[in-house]
Amino acid sequence: MADNPQNGAANQSAPGNGAAPQVRVLAQFIKDLSFENPSIGRLQIDPDEQPAMRIEVNVNANSVAPNIYESVITLKAQGTVKAGVLYDLEIEYGAALGIENVPQDQIEPFLLINCPQLTFPYVRRLVADITREGGFPPLLLDPIDFAGLYIQRRQQAEDAGKTVA
Repeated sequence: MADNPQNGAANQSAPGNGAAPQVRVLAQFIKDLSFENPSIGRLQIDPDEQPAMRIEVNVNANSVAPNIYESVITLKAQGTVKAGVLYDLEIEYGAALGIENVPQDQIEPFLLINCPQLTFPYVRRLVADITREGGFPPLLLDPIDFAGLYIQRRQQAEDAGKTVA
């Protein structure tokens, strides 16, 4: 099979331009992080009371240089009980990517779906570690359907007449 000329570079190249698509993760990083424990001293936490959790997730992407893009997950989590706010957590976690020979119409979905799928496990671990180190049980996030978020956001943008990224 290795001697077959059809298994070489011809199968790896993008249709039409002769160059293979390339995506490289240049860096992963915490762009912003905040954990607030606003009233732990005042709260009389009932051990049987489960905190109400409010979680917001957003993904943004932009071009930072020719062929270099940034994809950032923004996550906000707030735990509350009857007595007040237990904690506020905000994190922006990003990845810088070198993208070459990829059709322009495929870059946006990649940055808003595929890249967050790759970086979300790191966000999930950080959120669990930060809430645990903040004195609470670790917040274990469920997997997120980034494709569903993208489709929803795209529909909202179309309704408003805007672009997604």
